[in-house]
Amino acid sequence: MLCFGAGSPEPKRAARALHEADPELEKWCRISLGELGLTSLARKVRVGWNPRMRTTAGRAWWPDAMIEMNPRLKDISEEEIQRTLCHELAHLVAYERAGRRRIKAHGVEWQVACADLGIPGEKASHELPFEGRKQQRKYAYHCNHCEEVIERVRKMRGSAACYTCCRKYAGGSYDERFLLVERKL
Repeated sequence: MLCFGAGSPEPKRAARALHEADPELEKWCRISLGELGLTSLARKVRVGWNPRMRTTAGRAWWPDAMIEMNPRLKDISEEEIQRTLCHELAHLVAYERAGRRRIKAHGVEWQVACADLGIPGEKASHELPFEGRKQQRKYAYHCNHCEEVIERVRKMRGSAACYTCCRKYAGGSYDERFLLVERKL
């Protein structure tokens, strides 16, 4: 893991554009949310298919009230589409109910929402046959303190330090002593 220093670009929140909207799934979500008494969430929920998804079955974006689904689900079954939709909708329900309070993504609130949506005992991950792509790692970075090597697909911009060493010796703060140095792969 990495610890980014001053001047390093921070990860930006990507603008979330819905890929291929699915009005039928949105309608089902609106009806389900209405039955749970979450009418404000029902008005803004959006559902679509994201062809860029590889291994993830679905994803819920809060507070955008948007659900993205992997189009490969269509090749598996209608039941799997429905289960994944319920799983992702449960995230939105849990966050809506929690308000400003922080909750765990697959915590108690989410489990209650799953039960309310008809999938009690839902697990946090799936075992669907989605293959990811393998990208060749072209860059390696070395920590001179702990000798850890971190391989990356893309070159790092800005300075970064070894997360493990920063946590252990600098209280989790960025520390130049643990600067990662590029090394030939």
